Parts: sequence; C-alpha cells; structure tokens
Amino acid sequence: MRVAIVHDWLTGMRGGEKCLEVFCEIYPEADIFTLFHQPGSVSEAIERHRIHTSPLQRIPGARRRYRYMLPLMPTAVRMFSLKEYDFILSSSHCVAKGARGDYGTYHLSYCHTPMRYAWSGYKEYLACLDGVARWFFPRVVEYLRRWDNEANRGVHDFIANSHTVAERIRDYYGRQAEVIYPPVDTEFYRSRNERVSDYYLMVTAFAPYKRVDAAVEAFGRLGRPLKVVGEGQDFDRIRALGKPNVEFLGHQDDETIRRLYAGCRAFILPGEEDFGITPLEAQACGRPVLALGAGGALETVVGMNAQEYEAPPGFIPWNEAGDGEAAPTGMFFSGSEPADIEEAVVAFEKMEDQFSPEAARRQAKRFARENFKKAAAERFRRGWLNHRERLEKSGETY
Repeated sequence: MRVAIVHDWLTGMRGGEKCLEVFCEIYPEADIFTLFHQPGSVSEAIERHRIHTSPLQRIPGARRRYRYMLPLMPTAVRMFSLKEYDFILSSSHCVAKGARGDYGTYHLSYCHTPMRYAWSGYKEYLACLDGVARWFFPRVVEYLRRWDNEANRGVHDFIANSHTVAERIRDYYGRQAEVIYPPVDTEFYRSRNERVSDYYLMVTAFAPYKRVDAAVEAFGRLGRPLKVVGEGQDFDRIRALGKPNVEFLGHQDDETIRRLYAGCRAFILPGEEDFGITPLEAQACGRPVLALGAGGALETVVGMNAQEYEAPPGFIPWNEAGDGEAAPTGMFFSGSEPADIEEAVVAFEKMEDQFSPEAARRQAKRFARENFKKAAAERFRRGWLNHRERLEKSGETY
C-alpha cells in the first residue's frame, strides 16, 4: 500500500505534529506532503521521511509569514500529485483534507479541527484586525467556507481528535467522525523529583483564541508569578501587557518544558481548545490544571467548578478516591475574562492540598502514546479494508 501523509505545514512541534510523528511510525515508508517546511523545526522521526512542499514554499519569506497566504492555500494543496498513492492520510486543521488522489484512492482525514479561521474561531480572528484587513477577511472567509465544504466530498472517513471537534465536523460539514484522542508521551513527561515552586505556567501559541492576554492581565492584577512559554503572531502585543511578575520565555526545548511542568504550582489554560495536549503533559508531570470549562479540557481534565470550591456536588477528595473513581485533577472557570481566571486561582489556592500528583498522572496515562498508536493503526487498517470492500462490491471507483 502506497501511503501519502498530508499535513498543513511543518514549522514547529505542536499537538498536530506530535500526532504526525506517530503516523510516521505507523507508516515508516510514507511520503509527506506539506505547504511549508522549515527544516529542523520538527522531530527527526518526521524529518527522515521524504517531504514534498507546495509552490508557496518558494515565495520569499513564506516560511515566516505563511499565515498571510491563507487565500492561496486551497489552490496549493490541490497541486500535490497524489494519483500514484493508494491511501491519503490527511492531518488537517486547515486545508490538508483538500488533497486529492486518484479515483480509487482512499482518503481518511484525522481532523484537529475544521478550519478555525473560517468556522469556530472566525469572530476572534476578525476582532484582531482593522483597516483593509478587517474589510478583506470576511470575503476571504466566504470563499474558504465554500471551498471547505466542497473539499469534504473527497474525504471518505473523518476521525476527530475530540468529541468537541466531532461536534464541529457534524455542525459545519454534516459528517460523522469517530474520536481517537491524540497522544501524550507520559514516559517523557513525568516528574523527576523536581521541587514544586510558586509559579503558574502556560505553554501555548500566541494566537487570538488562546486568550493568553486574559491570563496575563489576570496575573498582573493578582501579583502571582506566571511563566509563559511559546511564540506566535500576538507575542509582541501581549508581552507589552505583562507586569514584572509575568515572565515570557519564548520557545523552549522539550526538557526545559518538562522541568517547568513538574515545578509549577498549576497549569493555566484560558482559551477553548480543540483537544489540548499541554494540560495533559502537565498532568503527566503530576500538576493540576486550571482551565476554561469548555472544549477539549472537559475531556482531559477531571475538574471541579471554581465557583463551588467549598463543597461541589459529587466531589471526591483524592485521598478517598478508589481506583475506579476519578479524583479531581483541576478546576474549571466559566469564562475567558481576566476576572474568571482570578476567581479560579483564588479558589484553587484555598484547597490546593486536595489535588494529588498521583491522580493527575493517572488521568494523563489514559491518553498515553502507545494507546493512540494502537487505536490509530487499527482504525486506518479497518478503513482501508472497508474501502477496498466497497470498491469490489460496487465494481466502481470513487
């Protein structure tokens, strides 16, 4: 079976790339097709594959300012020559699922989210624009939505990375999707007897929907130390909002991030995530998570509501929870405004001793890398066999 893996772009190791890394292990001979590739920005497991890029790669400055080429991306992904492949596996949060093979090619899309700019994150992105860009963006989105829905017809099966994303696929595309949660490297992300300090931690991209600005403002008012790891288009703007107690660390290597996870007082997740691997990495290191009670966090954190910290219904203290019971591993706050985050931090500190490193790690191990690899490989195999059976029965090609 000749396999092509299509991934939107390769410019860093975030959650989507950690899924891609496992796909590369499942199909070690697969070719990778991507719009942009910045060599050295992803793991060796990905880099050792043959990587094909789109014509957009040759535009000067494209690898740094690729997001500005969004209107060109649908055309660029269709330019990949994939007719020789039997199986297209698209790892998509933007346009990768629009890739096309031959009539008999099986296309399965592992969807991190429907194109966020056009759908769930449209209002957040629009709010960050002004002038000509604010006038131009809705017109681009209108085109992208039409293209995105048309592109669905070339996908035989969808897999969603969370139930939150499966609901979006149903709402925006009118398609059903099976859920397979992304992988967490629980062997690497674990405490190695680091001392827990007094700082709170965020590991994030500086994108509008992440609401890094709200967390920075909240901690500026609280005066608690906050460390923020990550880069992105909003980095300079948000850094300018920070008070002296907020430390912006930029890009950090995996080992540094692991130590920061293990030493933090709690991990902060202020925006709605499609799934969210970073809060699970923090839990794998034994640390609790304070998160917006929406999106993927509801599937990855065993949370109690910050507003009910005195005696929430159904709350089981960690030291009374049996093996079959889920002790809390974090707190949920109800909104992404600074006041909501402040309230959660204050509530957490009043019952901090109720959260157990053992419970957090136990929760993270449900999402262990080996579980993902096994489930994904089996689902891909089953999808391929079902596709071939349909072809044989119909006597036709798709």
